[in-house]
Amino acid sequence: MRKTTTAVLMGGVAAAALAAPAAADEHESAVSVLHGVPGLTVDVYVNGQEAIPDFEPGTLTDPMMLAAGSYDIEIYADGDDPSTAEPALSAMGLEVPGGANLTLAAHLGEDGTPMLGAFVNDVSPTQAGEARLTVRHVAAAPGVDVRAGGSPVIQGLTNPDEQVLDLPAGTVSADVVLAGTEDVVLGPADVDLAEGTNTIVYAWGSAEEGTLDLAIQTIEGLHTPPEGVPSGEGGPADSSALLVLALAGIAGAAVAGRQIVRATARD
Repeated sequence: MRKTTTAVLMGGVAAAALAAPAAADEHESAVSVLHGVPGLTVDVYVNGQEAIPDFEPGTLTDPMMLAAGSYDIEIYADGDDPSTAEPALSAMGLEVPGGANLTLAAHLGEDGTPMLGAFVNDVSPTQAGEARLTVRHVAAAPGVDVRAGGSPVIQGLTNPDEQVLDLPAGTVSADVVLAGTEDVVLGPADVDLAEGTNTIVYAWGSAEEGTLDLAIQTIEGLHTPPEGVPSGEGGPADSSALLVLALAGIAGAAVAGRQIVRATARD
């Protein structure tokens, strides 16, 4: 079977990848890995060496520090390796910039095709009293609209887009409808967001196969409020509310998604 790999490195990625709190200096980056392909335990190889064995669906690793440079990422079915099989997914020549915070995600495309993507996590400072919400649609699911107060604020959001929003720490409310309709599929529901964090919510799995699920990544320390400024309060988000946000995101000051690598499964 012929393996097809497509890599797209968008201009300005290094500039957009602002220094991560976890990064030691500008010569290395913090890289997390999400397994969002249902039903398959895998082994992840980096530059020919096994880096993450027995990687189960829904797992999100802690950040790993990688030196800036070029990396070959290969994902094998659990128990396979470069000497016995071809990778199920790969991204060859992935350029990791220095001083960045990235998440590499193995997930399904909208049509259910496994693919490999990498996202730059926004770790720029938030303002006092604000939180950041990042929502990534990486599920085999159709496009949706998100409404606030009954009015659409995002229309036709599809896999693999993301939305990033800085908003006052506290509660966000939304519901989700099928794109272009009034058919509510989720919500309305509320989410509490903590000040000075980037809460990154991934919707992964397959709607058709009934495997939709969530993975949540939280990056802290984006803002230390000056003395006397209320920090606000945030707590664990209700799962139904997170799914509302995970399938679409909330608009307003949303920033365009920075997807830097996209690789398809082998034929």
